[in-house]
Amino acid sequence: MTKLKKGVQSLYSYVTKPTVKRKASITYQVLWNYILIFMIVMVIGIFFAGGVGAGYFASIVKDEPVRSEKQLKDSLLNYEETSEIYFADNVYLGKLRTDLERQEVQLEDVSEHVKKALIATEDAYFYKHDGVVPKALMRAIIQEVTGSAVQTGGSTLTQQLIKQQILSNEVSFDRKAKEILLALRLEKFLEKDEILESYLNISPFGRNSSGRNIAGVQTAAQGIFGVNAKDLSLPQAAFIAGLPQNPYSYTPFTQFGEVKEDISPGLNRMKTVLKRMYNNGDITKKEYDEALKYDVKAHLAKRQPSSTERYPYLTFEVEKRAIEIMMPILAKKDGYKQKDLNESEDLYQQYYHLADQTIRQNGYKIHTTVDKKMYDNMQKVTKNFPYYQGTRPAEKTDPETGEKVIVNEPVDTGAILIENSTGKILSFVGGRDFEREQLNHATAAVRSNGSTMKPLLVYAPAMEYGVSFPAKTLINAPININGYKPGNYAGGGITGLTTAREALKRSYNIPAVLQYKEIMNRRPAEYLKKMGFTSLIEADYTNLSTSLGALERGVTVEENTNAFATFANGGEFVDAYMIEKIEDSDGNVIFEHKSKAEKVFSPQTAYLTLDMMRDVLKSGTAAGINSKLKFYSDWAGKTGTSQSFRDAWFVATNPNVTFGVWMGYDSNGSVETGGMSYSQRNQSLWAQLINSAYDVNPKLIAPSSQHQMPGGIVTRSYCMLTGTLATAACADAKLTVSDYFNASHLPKGGGNMPTSSESYVFINGKKYLAHKGTPAEFTEKGIAVSGDFFNSIGGQYVTDKSAIMPKGDTFKNLVVGGATLNDNGKAPSAPSVTANGKAISWSPSGDSDVIGYYVYQNGKKVASIKVDDTRSFSTSGTGTYHVAAVDIAGNISKPSNKIEFKMEKKAEEKKEESKNEEKKDKKETKKDNKKNEQNKPAAEPAEQTNDDEATDKPADEKPKDEKPEESGEPADAAEPASVEPEEDEAA
Repeated sequence: MTKLKKGVQSLYSYVTKPTVKRKASITYQVLWNYILIFMIVMVIGIFFAGGVGAGYFASIVKDEPVRSEKQLKDSLLNYEETSEIYFADNVYLGKLRTDLERQEVQLEDVSEHVKKALIATEDAYFYKHDGVVPKALMRAIIQEVTGSAVQTGGSTLTQQLIKQQILSNEVSFDRKAKEILLALRLEKFLEKDEILESYLNISPFGRNSSGRNIAGVQTAAQGIFGVNAKDLSLPQAAFIAGLPQNPYSYTPFTQFGEVKEDISPGLNRMKTVLKRMYNNGDITKKEYDEALKYDVKAHLAKRQPSSTERYPYLTFEVEKRAIEIMMPILAKKDGYKQKDLNESEDLYQQYYHLADQTIRQNGYKIHTTVDKKMYDNMQKVTKNFPYYQGTRPAEKTDPETGEKVIVNEPVDTGAILIENSTGKILSFVGGRDFEREQLNHATAAVRSNGSTMKPLLVYAPAMEYGVSFPAKTLINAPININGYKPGNYAGGGITGLTTAREALKRSYNIPAVLQYKEIMNRRPAEYLKKMGFTSLIEADYTNLSTSLGALERGVTVEENTNAFATFANGGEFVDAYMIEKIEDSDGNVIFEHKSKAEKVFSPQTAYLTLDMMRDVLKSGTAAGINSKLKFYSDWAGKTGTSQSFRDAWFVATNPNVTFGVWMGYDSNGSVETGGMSYSQRNQSLWAQLINSAYDVNPKLIAPSSQHQMPGGIVTRSYCMLTGTLATAACADAKLTVSDYFNASHLPKGGGNMPTSSESYVFINGKKYLAHKGTPAEFTEKGIAVSGDFFNSIGGQYVTDKSAIMPKGDTFKNLVVGGATLNDNGKAPSAPSVTANGKAISWSPSGDSDVIGYYVYQNGKKVASIKVDDTRSFSTSGTGTYHVAAVDIAGNISKPSNKIEFKMEKKAEEKKEESKNEEKKDKKETKKDNKKNEQNKPAAEPAEQTNDDEATDKPADEKPKDEKPEESGEPADAAEPASVEPEEDEAA
């Protein structure tokens, strides 16, 4: 202490010396002058640097347009938002596919924890600054210039918002200068909460549990923790608030929706956020400590498959239809019409891509007509159906290598259910496996529709033209129309004359072709166009095979089924649709479907067609359907098979709904197999699918009402031979039956009724008119129908006129006028006869005009055998027999070889000896009896008999009443009951 005092005193004595004081004063003045000079230079430098900086700043932002308040708000607040899909009745389905999923949320619906965490982490002075923080900005610049390892960042939330929505992520002073300028301007137009809300909706947050890229705090809350943004807890909010700095490093999910093995980067970032919240006074020490213990991994959302994964066929179909809806809406805003899009491929593609982007990014709510439960049920039935045919080898292109490979291709299917009155698509089946085949077999695959075409293109149009009706007489016999030779299923089913009703019920092809030939010049395919067929080309209007479903391109299940609904709608077509309405993010309806009915057929034609198709299910090609259903309904439908059995169809309609199912191979392989037929498989699937829809809505699927008969339908008796109204002649022939007719198109009666009695012959089961010289014993009497009548219904194309007449007792005495068998101009060749016991048989003559055979015994005709009868004759066992063939003109062949029958001599002798022995025995017996009588005592008179009267007779004399003994000679064979004319015995 003493030393310290001495030191201070010594220093004081030094500085108070005059010389020291003088030197110190001079030094101070010099230093002060230097300081003043430095300060002046510094101030000048700062102003100079500021001027230069301001000039530089002005130079780099001079090209940035001065954005108005509206422009800034439009740029920042109209951000992309993922659109959503809904089933019918507002049942949520999922989101449309997009590169970035985002769902808007209001700031009031965001947890306070999120707001505080974000501000504490990203912008502590958010509510105090005017868009930028100079100190933070300078610190960031110094760190950037010096290459500091610690980068604290200098952007406010406002600046980050500008960067994400207006500017790029480019790192440059140019972009930074513009960012500052726009941030300062934005703060003048938007409130702080508006800026914060926008930031929370715009910022990226990595991936969700489906592996999809996400943006916006609501999407992040749902996709990461499975809760809404307003329900986020403190640790959850801290985890999410830390993601925007480096979303894909901090996100806990991979691109496949799997939880990363190491999520520590995100956890460390969460701890940083919590620390800053605590330092900022936003949370207490207790809250901070508890939040650090939170097990994030245990509370992550479970993987949720996207709508595309769960409902791939439906999601893709909705996307496609939504684009098609938006295209004309967007084009109209630019002054274009739908016609302009159809005529210009470039314009079409331009608005297609614009509509595609629009429906994915504007947060639309797309409401569909599809019933979720029905749809789910149908997918289950399709997956579990046990009767699919097996796979078949098919050639496909490997998508990775581009090489052709052989794969085992399964049979596929498509189905669709449509509400008749509205056109709503209630449900559909796009296929069995989307991963294997993405083609939607209900709405996009075009196929031949086989015989389901017949009511649409043949019978309904013909009735609408007034040239046909259910009782219309048609020909079902082999035909040739300029080289076109259609046949019935499997080459069978030739029945001769039939009705339109029967032909449709049995699905005969030939009558349909002939009926179509009659009306084809009226271009009935126009009716298909009216009923929604979109793939028609000119050849479909002119090819006869179109009547059997052989379209050049094909038709979809939707189009084919939709057309059948026309009949249930009284002849009016209501186009099927799947999207009910589209709303924007604010709930405004920007599109709403309005069903429109277009008249195609008269109500009378529609009903008559329905009534004909009822028979298909009652007793026709789909007679087994009703037994497979768990309910009854007034179904009317049609089966169908395409050429080479490539497609199997069944479409049916009741008063409420129409349902169609197709089955086939994508590579067009045959569906014909052993065991259960392809038609039975398809009908079984149809039944199971519609049963599953019935389980959801019984009243809709099985209405108690029937198809209602309109006015103008009458019941009339008609001649089943000609289809004309019944006459007395028809009634006498017992050919009168009844059916429904359109009162406006009643057929004329009587003109083509049979009027002449003719003789005909049967040859190989076919009827031919007898010639003038045809022997009567080979003919039968019948009624001949005018050949002109048959030509009026296509008889001129029939290759065998005898096949026109139907089989069965009803028509057994009818013959077609002009169905003649030509005489070959020569006598037939003789048959060859053989013996079999007492019977003879012979080979057929080699001539096609032979109608029968004569049998002769000892040169005399004893039988006439028709050619269709058994070629044999039972003889009497004696005599000489031969056979001659007879042709249609009465020509007789040369005699066949002769067969002679004789009795065996040994047998005759034995028979005679046996008879002689019998006579001898009888004589001996008589002698013995006489001798006994003589030795017998005299009897009482009362007991005498008349035997005494015979005692004087010779022993070998017979009583008068005795029959003569058999002579033992063979009796002559009796003559036939009917003797042929003498002139016929010349053979």
